[in-house]
Amino acid sequence: MKRFLIILICALHATAASADQPVIYPFEGSFDDATFNIETAIIGQGLVIDYVSHTGDMLNRTGSDLGADKEIFKAADIFLFCSAVLSRKVMEIDPLNIAHCPYNIFVYEDKAGVKIGHRNYPEGPMKEVQSLLGSIVKEALE
Repeated sequence: MKRFLIILICALHATAASADQPVIYPFEGSFDDATFNIETAIIGQGLVIDYVSHTGDMLNRTGSDLGADKEIFKAADIFLFCSAVLSRKVMEIDPLNIAHCPYNIFVYEDKAGVKIGHRNYPEGPMKEVQSLLGSIVKEALE
């Protein structure tokens, strides 16, 4: 019985850890092409981009002020947006799903190349949001 409990605890910990890891896809092309494709795919879904966070620019601009000399990203942007239909649906199920809004898709370039990604949402109604994000990324990758 003790062995079973240890295996169960390890399995639950592994599941929780993987839920915290973002879903990342390699992009064959430039950073600018990737951001253009993501913007086009989001708008193509009938969604409005609320904000684009130029995180890479901010990190590069402020690094020297903080005494940092390591380049984290060559470029990195985060697209924030929401779906009124999907947000209402998941928040009617659980109002605390507000913690996941707005949704975002990030694009970054580092030494390994250009990547596109999004959060890995918990089991339950937020998996529908994850499906939407996955479809947007899939469209951008084509």
